[in-house]
Amino acid sequence: MADERKQLRWYCLRVISNKERKIKERIDWEVARNGWDKDGLVTRIILPVKVQRKLRNRKIVAHEQILMPGYLIVEADVNAWKKDDILPAITGVKDVIDFLGKENPTPMREEEVQHILRMMDAGEEDSMELAEPFVIGSMVKITEGMFENFVAEIREVHEEKKRLKVITKVFGRDTEVELSFTQVEKQQ
Repeated sequence: MADERKQLRWYCLRVISNKERKIKERIDWEVARNGWDKDGLVTRIILPVKVQRKLRNRKIVAHEQILMPGYLIVEADVNAWKKDDILPAITGVKDVIDFLGKENPTPMREEEVQHILRMMDAGEEDSMELAEPFVIGSMVKITEGMFENFVAEIREVHEEKKRLKVITKVFGRDTEVELSFTQVEKQQ
């Protein structure tokens, strides 16, 4: 018997948009049911997402953003498609359209895959954004620190530092205070 070494490559699978998570679950189940993961024929199925952190109501919440809507990427042995049942089983999953290359799936270039994986690994700190941005001139209530419960007017917004400069009245005098986004809440 000839030496059949596994040559893993990445392939792009087109699916119905907004159903990527459910389709991935179905494909994972199909791969596990047939033992293709144990045989090394289909090793990974990835939905490319990036975790973003947003500030909403003074709380930081994580949100997953799909990087490639309508696509999954599948790592498989280049010879997997020669097995009669793998390609039709995956493309036969509900809401799967087809592989790029249809009956003869075209492998992705290594640079493309590395770019997608780097985007997925991008730091959460860099991606934090506000659900509702602060606007200069609007009023906020200070919720933490020495000026807790004071009302202040926003004078400067520093998105990159996630900080605000506000003016509040202390003993009848305007006082400038610098606060983080999490130390204030918007006034209605």
